[in-house]
Amino acid sequence: MKSSASLAYYISNAALNKKAKDVRILNVSHLSPIADYFVVCSGTSTAQVKAIADEIEEKLSEKGFYVRHKEGYNSARWVLLDYGDIIVHVFYTEDRDFYDIERLWADAIAVNV
Repeated sequence: MKSSASLAYYISNAALNKKAKDVRILNVSHLSPIADYFVVCSGTSTAQVKAIADEIEEKLSEKGFYVRHKEGYNSARWVLLDYGDIIVHVFYTEDRDFYDIERLWADAIAVNV
């Protein structure tokens, strides 16, 4: 994997393997020092949210990338996976609507998936 952008696409594809909804990549590199990209997606049940997060972790570990920090997995309402330059947000659909992360990061550059 050559760049953060290509890794973000790889993560998006892993999420789509588990039928993630509304997958988006947000380039936040010009807005924050914490990451270059956010990958945001939704699952329609807590079981699907866990399956999406598990798929991402599995596919990335196969490529030699390991999650630095993981939060929210047990409740599976908003799972955050920190891969350094990329932070993945896997939301339960209702929680994504409530937190509206895309509005909070409205100045981010949306990248087509």
